[in-house]
Amino acid sequence: MSQRDDIQRRGKKPAQRRKPSGSGPGSSASGRKQPVKKRSSSQSAYGRGARSTEYGRAKSGNSGRGRKNSGAVYEERHENKISRNVGLVIAVIQLIATIVFMAGLFVLNMLPNSYLGAIGILLFLFWLIILVSQFFSKKNAITGKIISVFITIILIIGSYFLFKTSGTISNISGGDYELDNIVVAVMTDDPAESIQDAADYTFGVQYSMNGDQITQTVEAINSELGSDIATEEYDSLAEQAQALHNGEVDAIIYNEGYTGILEEAFEGYSQNTKIIYSHSIRSEVEDQSVDVAVQDETFSVYISGIDVFGPIETNSRSDVNIIAVVNPVSHQILLVTTPRDYYVEIPGVSGGQKDKLTHAGIYGVDASMSTLEQLYDTEIQFYARVNFTSLIEIVDALGGVDVESEYAFTTSGDSGRVVNVVQGTNHFNGEEALAFSRERQNVPGGDNQRGKDQQAVITAMIKKMVSPAILTGANGILNSVSGNVETNMSESQIQELIKTQLSDGVSWNITSMAAEGTGDSQYCYSYSGAPLYVMQPDQASVDAIKEAIDKVENGDTLEGTATE
Repeated sequence: MSQRDDIQRRGKKPAQRRKPSGSGPGSSASGRKQPVKKRSSSQSAYGRGARSTEYGRAKSGNSGRGRKNSGAVYEERHENKISRNVGLVIAVIQLIATIVFMAGLFVLNMLPNSYLGAIGILLFLFWLIILVSQFFSKKNAITGKIISVFITIILIIGSYFLFKTSGTISNISGGDYELDNIVVAVMTDDPAESIQDAADYTFGVQYSMNGDQITQTVEAINSELGSDIATEEYDSLAEQAQALHNGEVDAIIYNEGYTGILEEAFEGYSQNTKIIYSHSIRSEVEDQSVDVAVQDETFSVYISGIDVFGPIETNSRSDVNIIAVVNPVSHQILLVTTPRDYYVEIPGVSGGQKDKLTHAGIYGVDASMSTLEQLYDTEIQFYARVNFTSLIEIVDALGGVDVESEYAFTTSGDSGRVVNVVQGTNHFNGEEALAFSRERQNVPGGDNQRGKDQQAVITAMIKKMVSPAILTGANGILNSVSGNVETNMSESQIQELIKTQLSDGVSWNITSMAAEGTGDSQYCYSYSGAPLYVMQPDQASVDAIKEAIDKVENGDTLEGTATE
């Protein structure tokens, strides 16, 4: 063991070796020891302060940069959190809009299940992409928000129209009642303006036609006045109206649907009389459509065109009488038009007497259906009452229709508008289509040809309605049919028809036929005061129509035009 180790073991410090001369801080280069210059206490304190200040500055700079970086990171994270939360809220709103839209599709119940599934999956994927985008870069999140808002707006607008469509179909379908307006009329120069003014008048009545309605109206007037009115009974509408014009009675009570008949018998009747009281009577219509499976069973629809200013359910003369025989399996439609003046019996009403077909509408749509069923020996399950003044709005909503005309002619002012019609294809707006379908004075064939022209307009409308034009004009069509169209076809049957068409996507073959006849003058059941213009049926044309109806029911395809 060395001496140094022994000393360390005993706890003593080893002796320091003396440094060579000149190596210490007090030595000079010559080896002489120089005296050490001591710093004053103020100098020492200054040095320490300077070093401390420099160190503090360095430390403070590093700390400031750290706080600045930390603040920026915190602010960015806070902004991202807000952006993400906003995105999630927008995504939730989009999800709600999607659910409402899909609910609207299910309520509408017009799309095949395959369509519903595809739409549902597509909308879910859109929502999922938007949701995921909120967790990635800020740029993707902003783009996702914009797209989500756009999709949500479309879904909200779409949902509105879906529920509007469903409501419209519900309003026009399931018609199971009809209205009769029984009115009190006086001469135009009569001072009475209300039923109270006529309390002491003598009222002309007749009970041979719709007598129960006249009785109900008299009772209603008595109840309103608080006393019984004086009445004078006549055997017919003609005698009743003549008594008013001759001054034998002060007022008459009759069904407003007879106004057209009175205008035929008395020139200027509407201008010479005024209505001072109206009483509406509601009655049920027998439903024959319940058990018809419209997607695979042949069915017929009676299309009744009327011009009324009140509710569409009001009974009135039918100026348009068309039967649409539809075979949904062979996709064949047969349109049969019957002239309004056809001289026929009205089963259950006229008691074997003959009358104009148009007068059958006064006794209800079911009376018109029974009349045509007897004429063509067929069954008619459905009816569709159409206020023909709404034709203008429907055609305009479709963007116009292309109508085929057999003849070139110019419509008269009585048709509502003067239109130059060319032989062949004509593109009509609403007013032009209505004038074309009303004209019978200037067109060859008169009323016979008018029926064919009405068919041509309906055919053009059907072609447009099974084309994409139905989508662009959907809102206008819905607005125009609401309150102007009524049918006894149920909502589910209408939905099934549309769903089947969308699923199959096939074209339809449309064939048009018209019953023909010759003009004549005969007494009618509804007005026996004088002979009226009628049309005697041509039995050969009636038999041809019967044969065509049988072919459609048997699944045959007739010669006609096809929809696109």
